[in-house]
Amino acid sequence: MSLGKRQHLAWQLRTRTLNLGRRTLVMAVVNITPDSFSDGGSFLAVEAAVARALQALDEGADLLDLGAESTRPGSRAGGAVGTPDAPAVSATEEQARLLPVVEAILRARPGTIISVDTYKAETARAAIAAGAEIVNDASGFAWDQRMAGVCAEYGAGTILSHTRGRPEEWVIQPRLHADALMAEVRAGLEASLASAQAAGIPTEAIVLDPGYGFGKRFEENFALLGRQAELLDLGRPLLAGLSRKSFLGRALAPLHGGADAPAQEREMASLAALTAAILHGASLVRVHSVRPAVEAAHIADAIVNAAS
Repeated sequence: MSLGKRQHLAWQLRTRTLNLGRRTLVMAVVNITPDSFSDGGSFLAVEAAVARALQALDEGADLLDLGAESTRPGSRAGGAVGTPDAPAVSATEEQARLLPVVEAILRARPGTIISVDTYKAETARAAIAAGAEIVNDASGFAWDQRMAGVCAEYGAGTILSHTRGRPEEWVIQPRLHADALMAEVRAGLEASLASAQAAGIPTEAIVLDPGYGFGKRFEENFALLGRQAELLDLGRPLLAGLSRKSFLGRALAPLHGGADAPAQEREMASLAALTAAILHGASLVRVHSVRPAVEAAHIADAIVNAAS
């Protein structure tokens, strides 16, 4: 099997442009939440979140992804505001957690590239005003119809992910064979791209995320990873977020007495998946443990560059 041919493409952010493809960029996760699946509560305080962000930069992260609402499986993320299924975290609460951290990081390290992990247009607008460069919408513009307009208005870099339904619906999604899964992921990403372009977002501002774990059953994620390179012909760089995902824990169960490996014991598996993602064409990876990811990406890049 040949390696996925990673494109050399520009990614247009709000105030600058990144050239992708020469080497993998590492995006560090900072969860400003009490309930994220991996490290919920560890960085809820502003001081702890800022310290974590600065540590990640010191360890070699190229950019930060700050999130203030968990989209873990089973959460109420994605519900319509003002309805009985409204999200558990309001835009007001989300911003109260997020904005002080954005502002403090930029005071401490001016020029840091910050992505905000949100599907709410109000939060995206406020975070961009505070200095964020990128909006990472896990719903691919599906959960808040105003989001595309906000990203277009401010010229934000945009990450569009594929997901199947809302988090509380993920466990009931029908199982798909590999061909059907790839067709569904492609169709979803194409729909998100079309929404972005209709709103006036330049194609150069968009990165695509296959959405590992987002509505995919456990074994489906491995099929998606093995065929990820097929998505390169959508013409935009790929970001892979595999770190500590539950399907990795399930795959490790035979080595853990039959029980899924807990999140904190998925680091080596995360590095293996990250390496595979890069070999299959990812230009960016989203991670929790930065330094090991930087080193793994460095070796994977050496393989990709030598084979090209």
